[in-house]
Amino acid sequence: MTNNLDTSTFVLSTLRKIIRAIDIHSRQLSKQYGLTGPQLVVISEIGQYGSMTIGELARRISLSQATVTTILDRLEIKGLATRMRGSEDKRRVYVSITEKAQEILETHPNFLQEGFVKRFNALEDWEQTLILSSIQRIAAMMNTSTLPPEAYDIDPDPEG
Repeated sequence: MTNNLDTSTFVLSTLRKIIRAIDIHSRQLSKQYGLTGPQLVVISEIGQYGSMTIGELARRISLSQATVTTILDRLEIKGLATRMRGSEDKRRVYVSITEKAQEILETHPNFLQEGFVKRFNALEDWEQTLILSSIQRIAAMMNTSTLPPEAYDIDPDPEG
C-alpha cells in the first residue's frame, strides 16, 4: 500500500465487505427461517444457557432490556419463546425457548457467527489479540462510544 489514503480506502472497502456479508446472511436467515439476526441470537443464547431473566439475557447479548423485550414479543408470536413469572419472586420474568425453537437450533446450517467463532478460535492468541485491538481502535475512530445505546438496538423484523 503506497500511502495513507490508499490504506484507508482499503480499510473502508473491507469494512463494507463485512457489512455486506452480514446483510446477506441476515436476509438468508429471514428467508429460510423468518428470523432476524437478533432473534436468532436470542434463541441461541437461551438454547445454550437455559431459562433466564430478560435482564440477564440483555446483558449476555449486549442489547437493552427494551430491545430484548421487543424481540421476545416477536418470538412469542412465532411460537419460539415463552415467558414465565418466577415461583419465588413474581416480579422476575424468566424466558425460555419452545421445542419449535430448539428444533431450529438443532437443524440450522452453520450460522455466520458460529462459523466466524470457529475460525477465530483456530487463530493463534497473538492473532486474536491483534484483531481485537484493531477492531476496537476502528470502533473508537468511528466514534461508536458517542452513540446512544438505542443505536445498537436494531431488530429489522420485516413483520414489525
